[in-house]
Amino acid sequence: MRILALSDVVDEAVHAPSARKRFGRVDLVLGCGDLPYDYLDFVATELSVPLYAVHGNHDVPPQLLDDPTIGDWWRGIDLHGRTVAVNGLLVAGLGGSRRYSDGPYQLSEGDMWLAILGMIPSLLANKARRGRYLDVLVTHAPPRGIHDLPDHAHRGFEALRWFLRTFRPRYHLHGHSHVYDARTVTRTEFHDTIVVNAFGAREIDLDGRP
Repeated sequence: MRILALSDVVDEAVHAPSARKRFGRVDLVLGCGDLPYDYLDFVATELSVPLYAVHGNHDVPPQLLDDPTIGDWWRGIDLHGRTVAVNGLLVAGLGGSRRYSDGPYQLSEGDMWLAILGMIPSLLANKARRGRYLDVLVTHAPPRGIHDLPDHAHRGFEALRWFLRTFRPRYHLHGHSHVYDARTVTRTEFHDTIVVNAFGAREIDLDGRP
């Protein structure tokens, strides 16, 4: 299973008719937030693969847009608080960032805990049916202390650290922390999980390493 993870900025090399040639085989596109809806749709359509995504803190709610079909489309791909199976791969998502204003996709630490608690029945069902809780967690914000930043708006969630320790997905893909320096750490192992900052575009090979 090969994943193309996208977050925060439009990658012009991805947003092009040559994307299929550049990336070769891609099985799934995962959006980690703060991306235009038409960009996500273009990439998934160009690569002819399934798409799932979460909202970032700068996203515009679909219901505020002029085209009502965007809301219907988004409901089909929205991962927030959900688990889905894609060709046997178990994927779940939690959108938004830490609350710093009155924006629609911002959460307190308590809000994130509530969203996680709501997912627990489906995670337990995965464990009972498939022998594991989850393969990939998709979020916008990072866990506290992993790839996060010192300012309040970009601080990670403690609840996500608990999630990773408890449910141990193979990968946790997130955005929110912009990368401007090639020396910035974007891949960290935390217990059994590889945490990847997907800023821009990142290819993930679940049979190997990102």
